Amino acid sequence: DGRLTFFPGNQTVDLPSINFMKRHGTVFLNAYTNSPICCPSRAAMWSGLFTHLTESWNNFKGLDPLHVTWMDLMEKHGYRAQKFGKLDFTSGHHSVSNRVEAWTRDVNFLLRQEGRPMVKLTGHRKQFRVMETDWQNTDKAVHWIKEEAVNFTQPFILYLGLNLPHPYPSPYAGENYGSSTFLTSPYWLEKVNYEAIKIPKWSSLSEMHPVDYYSSYTKNCTGEFTKDEVRNIRAFYYAMCAETDAMLGEIISALQDTGLLGKTIIIFTADHGELAMEHRQFYKMSMYEGSSHVPLLVMGPGLREQQQIPNVVSLVDIYPTMLDIAGIPVPQNLSGYSLIPLLREKAESEASPRGPRPSWVLSEFHGCNVNSSVYMLRTGKWKYITYSDGSSVPPQLFDLTADPDELTNLAIKFPVTVHSLDKILRSVVNYPKVSSSVQEYNKQQFISWKQSLGHNYSSVIANLRWHQDWLKDQKKYENAIDKWL
Repeated sequence: DGRLTFFPGNQTVDLPSINFMKRHGTVFLNAYTNSPICCPSRAAMWSGLFTHLTESWNNFKGLDPLHVTWMDLMEKHGYRAQKFGKLDFTSGHHSVSNRVEAWTRDVNFLLRQEGRPMVKLTGHRKQFRVMETDWQNTDKAVHWIKEEAVNFTQPFILYLGLNLPHPYPSPYAGENYGSSTFLTSPYWLEKVNYEAIKIPKWSSLSEMHPVDYYSSYTKNCTGEFTKDEVRNIRAFYYAMCAETDAMLGEIISALQDTGLLGKTIIIFTADHGELAMEHRQFYKMSMYEGSSHVPLLVMGPGLREQQQIPNVVSLVDIYPTMLDIAGIPVPQNLSGYSLIPLLREKAESEASPRGPRPSWVLSEFHGCNVNSSVYMLRTGKWKYITYSDGSSVPPQLFDLTADPDELTNLAIKFPVTVHSLDKILRSVVNYPKVSSSVQEYNKQQFISWKQSLGHNYSSVIANLRWHQDWLKDQKKYENAIDKWL
């Protein structure tokens, strides 16, 4: 959650490596994902293109494996490149559950797709390596810096992808479980200031926006939760962020030990945030700040220190920024704009042959746990969220300055603002058309998958993550699918 990297969010947990980057570099106060879910978000970051342009609709459908990324171009221009850890931006990964739940979100049924969010304490007070896979990848990156990068004569680019602070899988929820367990050790939990944890306000279920209600239901969050439960989920999430911060610290230390820190640019960001029980939801897949607002910190030679940048930026900006750093000509067709002019405070006129950076960012979502395509435009104090064709589902409008917790939908109160923001959005993407092509794609994909299974279709679908609900009235849900098709 990007809000943890600046005040007041940073009062809840100690993040020394983030703080080091803030002291010696720049923090972006308004950085957003272009799609609040792993694969589509990473596809935007690696391609520099909006989701509707790459058609990265869900966690199964990302970029073509042959798509040219910024790293490919940097390698072609003489950079030594290395990747460790989670990449997850090409098509074909993730479970059958992920796919089928995304395709069938247009079906008229409500099924819980996730285990109920819960916390789990593991290990002891001295145990700091909880997410072992991430630590192993961090070790590999540290080793590569100390044994290889230090000896290179040409420049290098190192990418380290972590899983944390993503919630862990929840085997108690059945065989095709989701990831709804917030897991940490006492070592990390002690870094969290319980007093500073805010318990989010919830609307009553009957007052929730219809898409939010669907999301909350599929995420298994519509039941009763005590304040202590909510506070713990948030505390454990912050503790997982502290562990992530320590891995960033290992990379900074390795660069310091090898004398490379003074000549290396470091960028820290994330594919999406975590709602951690805000708006009666956990996980991402939402345009609310907890899910869509990501961290973005940059430090390195020639960049200003202790700088806070309020401009709205997004992950598609990483692609042109990397090329800018490397002195490689930036393709004109990208959705993003280089961050270097903001980082170096250049005049906007020097910024880009394409003209100045727009005053808005776009995020969109087409995957599971949300029964509609969603589009978010953030500009100035406003966040405008619209759904599907723009008319069948009511839009939302939030004033983030007056209402940072996004509790008051002002769409009906400010029709002129809604109209002007919708006009900007439609100039960027013909979103009713995109929504309808996603619906068509979902249906076609489901039909091919169903045909590939023959008579087994229902027994396979009965074992997906929603099996507990599906099996209560299998016939009813099969009929709902037939009606949809």
